[in-house]
Amino acid sequence: MELTQIRYFIEVAKREHVTEAAFALNVAQSAISRQIANLEGELGVQLFIREGRNVRLTPVGKMFLEHMENVMKEIEKAKQQIDEFLNPEEGTIRIGFPSSLASYTLPTVISAFRSQHPGIHFELRQGMIKNLIDSVLNAEIDMAFVTPVPTNDKELTGYILFTEQMTALLPATHPLSTETSLRLDQLRNEPFVLFRSGMFLRKIVDDACKQMGFQPKVAFEGEEIDTIKGLVAAGLGVTILPEITLIDNIPRASVRIPISEPVISRNVGIVVPNQRDLSPSEKLFLQFLIQFFARINRFNH
Repeated sequence: MELTQIRYFIEVAKREHVTEAAFALNVAQSAISRQIANLEGELGVQLFIREGRNVRLTPVGKMFLEHMENVMKEIEKAKQQIDEFLNPEEGTIRIGFPSSLASYTLPTVISAFRSQHPGIHFELRQGMIKNLIDSVLNAEIDMAFVTPVPTNDKELTGYILFTEQMTALLPATHPLSTETSLRLDQLRNEPFVLFRSGMFLRKIVDDACKQMGFQPKVAFEGEEIDTIKGLVAAGLGVTILPEITLIDNIPRASVRIPISEPVISRNVGIVVPNQRDLSPSEKLFLQFLIQFFARINRFNH
């Protein structure tokens, strides 16, 4: 089985058309047909069903495709790691992050890192925490910012980078908007704008409200920080958000007020897989993150 055969097979499987695959690969259609016939002969199975000019995978072909796509991912990753070992300052890091870190934390750390290592590039993926962790485990991304940081996962190593407080965001016209701090139960009868159920930031608020003896009255649910802040600024409710999401980014017609009781916080960190060694560029970035936030934490204390 040759690498060329695998590449041709995957391209035809994706397009379900030999001619289109030949055009995409910039090779003769006959070359693709010959290589796939050789592959089928070597395997002793039919991978495609021919339907006029189109083709479709047989059940065995579908199974083979899944394995071959994983093989190609590993080959590309191996080539990348070899390149990085030869020159660790020219790698690419695939990193995931939740929306709560998108506007400040992620741009800040990447900008600071790139100022020291301009040749290292990033591929960024935003998503839900569970999906990001799954992507790290499946080698779809190299590492991910998460909250909370898992501490007992055998397949991942988590590094806590910082802990931050949660704060209230109220419409500027709200009767409590001039307070210097709030007890959470002062918002007991208010409509809340919160993340949807199942998201960690929602669980933090639900748990804190339960601690103060009430269940929040949820008027609106969302998945994006900016949407939630916009609804609050429009006077449609109150919310509780991580402080970092409000740095230099408090919407007009809203006010941020610290919560005095209970203390509501979350830890934020990075997770990396245990099943493989980090590439040189990934190690550089991980070490940078740990040192970067250690300096910030010392300064804040």
